[in-house]
Amino acid sequence: MASGADVTYVDVRSVPEFEQGHPVGAVNIPLLDRPSLSAPMAPNSRFLEVVERTFERDAALLVACAAGGRSLKAAQLLMTAGFQNIVDVRGGYGGRRMPPVEPGWVAQGLPTTRETGPGESYQDILAKVDA
Repeated sequence: MASGADVTYVDVRSVPEFEQGHPVGAVNIPLLDRPSLSAPMAPNSRFLEVVERTFERDAALLVACAAGGRSLKAAQLLMTAGFQNIVDVRGGYGGRRMPPVEPGWVAQGLPTTRETGPGESYQDILAKVDA
C-alpha cells in the first residue's frame, strides 16, 4: 500500500471494531457483524454481494480482520467466487496471540486511524451499492 500500488485493504471486522481503529485508507465490509461491541456476531448475508459490486474480480485486495480467523474465511469465499488477487493478512489488525503468534498491523507500527474517509465506511459502501 505504501508503494502506491493499486491495492485495497478490506477490513472484514464488524462496524464497531472498524470504528475503534483501522489501517489508514482501509474499507470496511464485515464478514460478520454486530450492532455494538457487546452484541453477538451474526453473519453478514450481503458480504459477497457487496464485495462483488464494489470491486472487479482482478482487483488487488488485502483481506484482514482482528487476528486472522475471519479474514481467512473471507479470502477463501472470495477466491471461490472468482476473485484472483486476494491476500489474507495473517495476524490481522491486532495480531494473533495464540501459536503460531503473528504480529498484526498495529504491532508492526503501520499507520492507523479512527477517522473514516469518504467511501471507506460500510454505510458509505452500502449506499453506493444500493444506489
